[in-house]
Amino acid sequence: MGLHKILKIVALILALIGIVFLAIILVKGDDVVKATGEGLDGYMYIAYIMFVITLAITLLFSITQIFMHKEALKKTLVSTGLFLFIFIISYVLASGEAVSKAGVEVVSESGSKWVDTGLRMFYILAIFAIGTMVYSGIRKLIKS
Repeated sequence: MGLHKILKIVALILALIGIVFLAIILVKGDDVVKATGEGLDGYMYIAYIMFVITLAITLLFSITQIFMHKEALKKTLVSTGLFLFIFIISYVLASGEAVSKAGVEVVSESGSKWVDTGLRMFYILAIFAIGTMVYSGIRKLIKS
């Protein structure tokens, strides 16, 4: 039995467990999920465990597929490199000014720099995505 088949079965089991817990939550109400004063309820632990299992399966399958296909590895490395390049550009261009309101610092210089980095990355990637869509549309018009 291949890895893909095993992961499909595990995903199906996790989905069924999720459906069962959803039914329990719908029947008993939201109080079942809320955290208690001394710690988290059992349902939250189960949710965290299912999240970690799902994340591990996703990463395992993705990584095995990347290393099994050399062209996928090359594309992944190029994409990761471009993403890091955009991140570095965004970080260098970001300004880190502390935000104060009524004399109280609301956001530190470091926090402001990270927020500005994230915004600049979003703008650069959005412009790139829009440009790619426009280029693709124009290219299709020219070909036909």
